[in-house]
Amino acid sequence: MSDINTIIKPENIIYKKTDVLSENELHYCPGCSHGTVHKLIAEVIEEMGIQDKTIGIAPVGCSVLAYNYLEIDWQEAAHGRAPALATAVKRLMPENYVFSYQGDGDLAAIGTAETIHACNRGENIVMVFINNGIYGMTGGQMAPTTLPGMPASTCPAGRDVSHDGAPIKISEILAQLPGTCYVTRQSVHTAANVRKTKKALKKAFENQAANKGTSLVEVVSTCSSGWKMTPTKANEWMEENMFPYYPLGDIKDE
Repeated sequence: MSDINTIIKPENIIYKKTDVLSENELHYCPGCSHGTVHKLIAEVIEEMGIQDKTIGIAPVGCSVLAYNYLEIDWQEAAHGRAPALATAVKRLMPENYVFSYQGDGDLAAIGTAETIHACNRGENIVMVFINNGIYGMTGGQMAPTTLPGMPASTCPAGRDVSHDGAPIKISEILAQLPGTCYVTRQSVHTAANVRKTKKALKKAFENQAANKGTSLVEVVSTCSSGWKMTPTKANEWMEENMFPYYPLGDIKDE
C-alpha cells in the first residue's frame, strides 16, 4: 500500500481543469431559453480564458439558479439590485469581469432604478437580460414587458394598455443613456440566432476588458409554462408576437 504522505504530495496530484458549464442537470422547464444562454456564457468565458476572473451576480427569479450551472464565483443580490451589487464588486475588484444575469421582472420592474442609474453612470459591467414577457418563477403574473392583449395570471383577459400602460422597451431606454456602449437584442430560438447571441455576449465581455462602459445583451425568450404553451408553439408565438414589438438586432454600438 502506498504511503499516505506520498499520495498527498502536490507533485503526485493530477489537477483537472473544470469546465465552466457544470455537470448539474438543468432544472428549467422544457423549451426554456435559460439553459442555452448559460451554455453560451460558459463558452465565452472559457474561450476568453477568464474563468478565474469572472464574477456573476444572480438576483431573484428563475435566473437566480444560474449559480448551479456556471463554475465561476457568484454573488446573490436582492430582487432587482443586481446592477447595484455588480457596481460594488467591479469597483472593488476592477481587474475582474463582472456580469449580472437578470429576468425582465427583475431588471425592468423592481430593479428599474438600479438598472437605469448603473447604465447612466457607465459602470463597466455586462448585463444579461432574459425577456420572456412574464414572471416565470412566481406564477406567471403580468410583467412590465407583457405584450398588449397577452394573458397572464394577473390579467387573464390580456394586458389592457388603457389600464396597465404599454409594455416597456427597457433596452431602447438604456440605449439613450451616455454610459451604455453596447445595447443589443437577440434570441436563441434557432441555430443562427444562437450564434448571433454568442457573438453579442463575447463583444460585451470584450467591451468590459476595454473599459468602455455598460454593455447590455437582451435575449427575447419563451416561457412555455407561463405562457401555457408547448415549447414548439411558444417559439412560434414568440416569432409572431414578441419580435414585432421587441425587434432583434443592435440598438447601440459605440
